[in-house]
Amino acid sequence: MQFIRGLHNITSIHHGCVATIGNFDGVHLGHQAVLGELAEKGNEMGLPTVVITFEPQPQEYFIHGVIPPRLTRLREKLKALMRFSVDRVLCLSFNPKLAALSAEEFVQKVLIDGLGVKYLVVGDDFHFGCNRSGNFEMLKQVGKQHQFEVVNMHTFGISGDRVSSTRIRQALQAGDLQQAEQLLGRPYRMSGRVAHGNKLGRTIGFPTANLFLHRKKTPVDGVYA
Repeated sequence: MQFIRGLHNITSIHHGCVATIGNFDGVHLGHQAVLGELAEKGNEMGLPTVVITFEPQPQEYFIHGVIPPRLTRLREKLKALMRFSVDRVLCLSFNPKLAALSAEEFVQKVLIDGLGVKYLVVGDDFHFGCNRSGNFEMLKQVGKQHQFEVVNMHTFGISGDRVSSTRIRQALQAGDLQQAEQLLGRPYRMSGRVAHGNKLGRTIGFPTANLFLHRKKTPVDGVYA
C-alpha cells in the first residue's frame, strides 16, 4: 500500500482509480463495507483503489475546545487499511486552504485533475466542501459531466442501530469492550511505546506494562488484563 501525503505528491501515474473519501476512524464494520465495495469495483475495472483521508480530521480542525478522542492514530489507521486491499492512501492536510475550498473546487482539484477518479464510493451521510455544501446528489451530477460513477453505501447497522465511530467511542468510554468489538469486527487495540511506571508489578505478583500512546486524548484508560 502506497501512502501519499498531500495533493502535491500526486503524479500522472496516480491518474485513474476507484476511490472513497472519509476519516475512517477505527476502520469499523461500516467502513469495511465501503472498502469491500471499493476493492470489488477496483478488481472489476482493473484500477487501483484509493482512500482519501484527512489529517487532522475535519472535526478536530473546526472544534475549538474539547475534541472527541480518536479510535485510531494515523499509523494505526494505515495498518488497518492494509487488510482491505487498499492500494493507495492519499492523506490531505486539513488546513485553512483546504477548508476554504468549495465543493466544486474540491471535486475539480482532487477527484478530477488530481486522481482522475473513475468510480467513487461515499457514505449515505457524506458532506464535503466549504460549509459542507457538497453531497451525494451533487457528486452524481458532476460525475455525469466528467464520466465517473458515484455510489453511496447505505448505513451499515447491527440490530437496527447504525455502526459509527461515535457509537464505538461511547461503548469504550462506558467500559463495554464487548460492544466495541462487535461494532469494530475485531477487539479494540491501541499501540504505543512501553514506558516506565510505578513498578506495581513487583507488588501484585505478575508483570505489567505501561503504554505511552502518543495521543493527546484516548477513548479508554485504566488497567486491562
